[in-house]
Amino acid sequence: MTGLLDAAFVLLILTTLVLLGSSRIRLGIRVLAVQGVVVGAAALLLPNHHVTLRVVVIVLIGTILDAVVFPILLLRALRTARVERETDPPVGYTASILIGVGLLTACLWGMKYGGITLPHEGANPLELPVAAYTVLAGLFLIVARNNALNQILGYLMLENGIFLAGLSTAMEVPLLIEMGILLDVFIMVMVMGVALFHISRTFDSIEVGGMTALTDWPDQEDVGK
Repeated sequence: MTGLLDAAFVLLILTTLVLLGSSRIRLGIRVLAVQGVVVGAAALLLPNHHVTLRVVVIVLIGTILDAVVFPILLLRALRTARVERETDPPVGYTASILIGVGLLTACLWGMKYGGITLPHEGANPLELPVAAYTVLAGLFLIVARNNALNQILGYLMLENGIFLAGLSTAMEVPLLIEMGILLDVFIMVMVMGVALFHISRTFDSIEVGGMTALTDWPDQEDVGK
């Protein structure tokens, strides 16, 4: 069981690095779907709880959303936007991978030497570092990309990390609250899909950098008239 959990954590690390280092949005969506399945499997393998019906329901709903529903919505938005890759991000892809490795190193170092204790007795030492790494990498992806779809991928990766950390440290949270969090994420993806459609229709692009050109101030020529 421990070997399977370690393998799941390694896959989470690798899929996160692929998301940081790939310019192909369609590939990123598919990798994120794989990551959703891996997060669900890791949640069921965590040693701090028994696999009850409550846990299975939470993990099943989260996995279906991450691996099926969200990818379908994002692929539909990708077809609407007619874009396949981000060519000129604020932070390059090689630099992004190096930063990702640095974040992973910092999380592992913090767990071993930073005085951070395991969330419970018998916990896997990779639980919190991998969860924290996924959260930080998601935040970085949101900041380091101009393409709105890539930013959504970063948000969903962030949610994967929070979901994993929550299941490993706070299993006493009521089911209603956990379902509410998943519903919030689902609504967020729907709203962002609508926003993507309007951005693409208005700017003929989904690069959010173009929105900085929006202004309510009149031109100087218009003021002089």
